[in-house]
Amino acid sequence: MQKDYIDKLAYIEIVDKKILVTLSKGKDTWYIPGGKREKDETDSQALIREVEEELMVELIPDTIKKYGVFEAQAHGKPEGTVVRMTCYTAKYIGELKPDSEIDKIDYFDYSQKSKTSPVDNLIFDDLLKKGKIK
Repeated sequence: MQKDYIDKLAYIEIVDKKILVTLSKGKDTWYIPGGKREKDETDSQALIREVEEELMVELIPDTIKKYGVFEAQAHGKPEGTVVRMTCYTAKYIGELKPDSEIDKIDYFDYSQKSKTSPVDNLIFDDLLKKGKIK
């Protein structure tokens, strides 16, 4: 079966062994912050733009580090639509606040993983296995 891929970037921010998640306006599923790359953007450029749009902070470019790539069935999309999430960590300047399409931000521990999308579930599993979240 032909698979359609959605290429996305995610920003992993962990505080007190909990991961930062966002809830978009009008949605009931929480997501790790990030989004899709625009034409000709590098991963870093897209991640910096998305994080600024969603969280009102500025990522510090030379602190951006690749965490990993995860693939899963895309939430709310037809069967066979796969999201490929390339995840990064980074330090930032500013205070995290929800902006534009984001209704709320929170920090989840592993017990709250079921409130997130299938690809985010894989990231939660990996973070738990590596002792980064509880």
